[in-house]
Amino acid sequence: MSILEVLRDPNTQWILLGTLLLGLSSGVIGSFAYLRKQSLLGDTLAHAALPGICIAFILTGVKSISFFLFGAAIAGMIAVFFISVLTKYSRIKQDSALGIVLSSFFGLGIVLLTQIQQSSYGNQSGLDKFLFGQTASMVMTDVYVMMGVSLVLILACTLFFKEFKLLSFDPGFAKGIGLPVLLLDYIIMLLIVGAVVTGIQAVGVVLMAALLITPAVSARYWTERLHVMVILSGVFGMVSGISGTLLSATVNNLPTGPLIVLSATGWFVLSLLFAPNRGVVAKLWRRGDTKRKYELMRKLQKQGVHRYE
Repeated sequence: MSILEVLRDPNTQWILLGTLLLGLSSGVIGSFAYLRKQSLLGDTLAHAALPGICIAFILTGVKSISFFLFGAAIAGMIAVFFISVLTKYSRIKQDSALGIVLSSFFGLGIVLLTQIQQSSYGNQSGLDKFLFGQTASMVMTDVYVMMGVSLVLILACTLFFKEFKLLSFDPGFAKGIGLPVLLLDYIIMLLIVGAVVTGIQAVGVVLMAALLITPAVSARYWTERLHVMVILSGVFGMVSGISGTLLSATVNNLPTGPLIVLSATGWFVLSLLFAPNRGVVAKLWRRGDTKRKYELMRKLQKQGVHRYE
């Protein structure tokens, strides 16, 4: 199937719009998570969403995306609460707290998912698709939810850009000038929860963290300015969503979520190799140029000594 034929399909158009918005918003908020060294936070919140989805199904008995997203959001906020308690009231560092919460919540989610699949419920088939995403099942209402959450994420990052910038680079100074550091920290976590919750249907709980962090890491190679990095990260995420969706639609039996993540990884490899200042090729070129200049200088020095003698 050609790309033009794919673009004429109304269902594909909605899916394309949804993944585009998902990649854009995930890239923007993921930049601050990456700069604050909270890359594992997105992975933790994505895995913590699974028990929320399962509990929402157990309580309602129906497969409703709205209920699933609500349950995932509640589970994500509970995970944030446990992470905060562990880091504040114990000697456990944040990376260890993230690992504990991730494994605990995901283990609980797998147990609940197995219990649901072995039960007599009639609607449980396909619930495990949230592990790796189920983009093909997205409908217009799902895209509306993604659009609303994406706009909220982008608007929040725009309004609190200066505060998030200070919090990312110098939280001590931010606290010293009177900024509510703890509140801002919770706001960033809630924004990450929002991005994760809206993305689990398309990408899945296992791969959602990659869509949060990979565009941000790719953008970091191209610039030293935060606002440019945030914009580039959003663009990389958006292009990854578009390319992964189109590739999945043109080639049969290929999952959309993993292709989106692979597209983001492709941009990372491109950035790693060819970024103008931080890229591998640029570093090798500078090293070779420095070596050539050094050899030329030594050669000229030797020639000068010979003329003097």
